[in-house]
Amino acid sequence: MSVFGFHHRKEGFDGNEADSWVVEALDMPKESAHKVFVEMHKREQELKQLIYSNDIPVITDNPSILRERPQFHLLYEELDSMIQTIFNHEDQDLHNFEEVSKLKKRFKAAAEEAEDTVDVFLSTVHCRNNGYFPRSDVFQPSLHLEVAIRSIESIKIEFMTINIDNMKMDSSLRTDRLQTQSAGTSHTRNSRGSKKLLENVVVGFDRKTTLANKVFTDPYVAYHFHVRGWVTVSQTYDKRDLLIQVLSSIDDQLELEKATDCQLRAMLHKRLMGKRYLIVIDDIWSIEAWDKSQLFFPDDNTGSRILLTSRLTEVASHAKSHGLIHQLQHLTEEESWKLLCEKVFQGDECPQWLIEPGKQIAKNCHGLPLSVVVMAGVLAKETRTKDLWLKISCSFHSYIASDEKGCLETIALSYHHLPPHLRDCFLYLGGFPEDYPISSPRLLWLWMAEGFIQEDGSQSLKEIANGYLMDLVDRNLLIIDKWYAWGDVRRCKVHDLVRQVCVEKGKEENFFLKIDSPPSNNVCEVITTYKKRRVVTNQEMHIMSSSLPTTPSVRSLLCFTRKTTITDIISKFFPSFSLLRVLSLEKCRLLYFPPGLALLVHLRYLYIWLSSFQPSICILWNIQTLIVKTSSSPMVLPSNISNLVNLRHLRSNADLYLPSVGKPLNLEFITKVELGDGVDNFKKCFPRIKELTSTLYSDKENDFKVLHYLQILTLFGSVQREFRRSAPNLGKNHIIRFPETLKVLTLVRCGLPWSNMSIIQSLPNLEALILEDNGFEGTL
Repeated sequence: MSVFGFHHRKEGFDGNEADSWVVEALDMPKESAHKVFVEMHKREQELKQLIYSNDIPVITDNPSILRERPQFHLLYEELDSMIQTIFNHEDQDLHNFEEVSKLKKRFKAAAEEAEDTVDVFLSTVHCRNNGYFPRSDVFQPSLHLEVAIRSIESIKIEFMTINIDNMKMDSSLRTDRLQTQSAGTSHTRNSRGSKKLLENVVVGFDRKTTLANKVFTDPYVAYHFHVRGWVTVSQTYDKRDLLIQVLSSIDDQLELEKATDCQLRAMLHKRLMGKRYLIVIDDIWSIEAWDKSQLFFPDDNTGSRILLTSRLTEVASHAKSHGLIHQLQHLTEEESWKLLCEKVFQGDECPQWLIEPGKQIAKNCHGLPLSVVVMAGVLAKETRTKDLWLKISCSFHSYIASDEKGCLETIALSYHHLPPHLRDCFLYLGGFPEDYPISSPRLLWLWMAEGFIQEDGSQSLKEIANGYLMDLVDRNLLIIDKWYAWGDVRRCKVHDLVRQVCVEKGKEENFFLKIDSPPSNNVCEVITTYKKRRVVTNQEMHIMSSSLPTTPSVRSLLCFTRKTTITDIISKFFPSFSLLRVLSLEKCRLLYFPPGLALLVHLRYLYIWLSSFQPSICILWNIQTLIVKTSSSPMVLPSNISNLVNLRHLRSNADLYLPSVGKPLNLEFITKVELGDGVDNFKKCFPRIKELTSTLYSDKENDFKVLHYLQILTLFGSVQREFRRSAPNLGKNHIIRFPETLKVLTLVRCGLPWSNMSIIQSLPNLEALILEDNGFEGTL
């Protein structure tokens, strides 16, 4: 994104502002500490459930687990103590140093080892309770925990004994830092004719500088402004460099290198005061950098302008109150083709035989000018034959990757500038196949199951996760492909170049093992050697069935193969991956329910293709998201589904039928469901439901008002199933009651009388009403 603009501001001058390199040195390391905290906090929350939970039968009815609660509690205390130790020293800037960084890595590894030990123990107890023979190597979990606890305690002692005084920065620099932060919070003011900021937000990684330069060099602009200056801001804000750049662009004869910062600022102030000036601040990366930069330019009501460009929406939004934002759209296919021709042929006509492959190459750039320019550079150096261009069109991605100094570097730069909480979410996108349409709800659920989303007390996990998604969209790292009618993101996709960066960075950081082609080495060997936590594959599942010892490091397995007869293969590898938390087999049709699947007690996310819903799934009490695809409909839900106490999202491509239920479920989302005779109303089934799709009934009250958390409701009528009691015509006097919390209402084939519209009209929070196939019938 990019920003251009003209802005009202308060004039300010602070000679005591700290040097920017000091500010950066003090601020940067918080990221690594934050990431450690997020990961350890997730483990703490899981331990707390084992220690304190009294409403999960799998825990409370298991003497083996209850007996080990003192050990779990001791581990929890050690983790919490270590986390507090790290953050108590954050203010002393210890985390900047290599020794502390190594200790943090050791702490993370020790915590992961303890986590594996606890999970293996729980898995063993689960196997015992369900009649499976336990493994002998986990009969004494307390001994393993004692080793892990001693390891964490040892690391903490090492951390505490580091010579803090020798590693602290001079306290005077910290004083300067506080002064800098204070200066950066100066508020702006409006005054007629004063300097203004026009903000122009450009979507994408490029074109913002080009557009700014067109404005800067326009003859009328050059005539209108007495003084023009240009500065490009790097990721690391440097006050001195900014001042020198601006002064050099105004007058290249100045001797600036020996001048102090205060002298540089005074020189700039002298050359701008009383004049109408235009300053371009190009590619600014942070709000803080903008707040500091604007202080250098006097505000004396001369009609001066500052033109700001940035790829970050948050920077533009921060400055928006002072001007306008212009957001550039991606190029159309025709615009991409035109740009490609301009760059390749330099004004000459494109030969007829190259038009077809050339347009396909332009299309493959997905509207990103940067991709078009990079590809044009490749094509301009190659022989202009149709066969070669067709070959390039088919192997587009390898050619793009060869330009390491082009768009990949730009995207990598954006990755390195991501806040810590977004980095794992971004890398996760690399696990999906090329050009894969990613369901937004499923992506958010995967992030939740992986532990990337942390509660903050003020928002739900879904709201926080959606905020993460939109942040990636705003940073042009994720493309919205399809919207829901009410404005939420339905589907998104990753540009090929962005995905390539995800994959490369994922490998560098040991984030996942990605198998896109038949592996040359034993997969399980690679997993065991490098302790891979996530495995993503597009290959046949037989590569995972090696007869190898257990691989407890693997917590996520996402398979995108389309093989339909893999049930036997899958059953073989479950014992080796018993600690899985995420299992996605969305393309794999299973002939029957694999018995070993019931062993995976740690599963948080399960996507599976079955002919029917198996009751044995309901012993997997940790599941948060369950997606079941089937070729038969309806799918009958077992009454023991209420044992899934952590289940929040239940989705299927088939209609769901719930004949009875033992106790209320904690579901927040469920696709099309109908209640059986054993259920009186939705509140008894889903008291906390937020998104519900259901069928209207003709023989019982359709009272949704009792669902106090309901926000999105979709209702269907006119269904013809022998066990269902819904009817096409509900009658003129049929009343439906809705909760005041409802935001989105969709009516499909309901045939409701228009008199119900007055009820809908009175809903205070309704944002969208969607009518499909005679949602209402009759006369108004």
